[in-house]
Amino acid sequence: MKILQIKDVLKARVWAGAEILDREVHAACGCDLMSDVLAFAKEEVLLLTGLVNPQVIRTAEMLDIKAIVFVRGKDPTEDMIKMAAQKNMNILSTDYPLYIACGKLYQLGLMNKGENEYEVTL
Repeated sequence: MKILQIKDVLKARVWAGAEILDREVHAACGCDLMSDVLAFAKEEVLLLTGLVNPQVIRTAEMLDIKAIVFVRGKDPTEDMIKMAAQKNMNILSTDYPLYIACGKLYQLGLMNKGENEYEVTL
């Protein structure tokens, strides 16, 4: 799914990476604990989080996560926006809570890369 589609679905604001919204992600990880992101996130993943601090950008960089969406109406700081721009990351924010934002993307087919490890019945 392209970041531009994610922006539209989540009615998100773009803070960094407006020129690279055509980038694709193939999975999503919704989490506020960066230790869990380190344990479970895979490559080409979109990170959705309510945690707004520079550690989120650093964690994303370690895992080669190229796109972050801050949820619950939280906005990144100027320092975070600068860090993300330097690292060629997309940074967005949405007013949706984490649960709803993840659900909207899941409905459109964006899943966690480890999805096949779980039996999902709807």
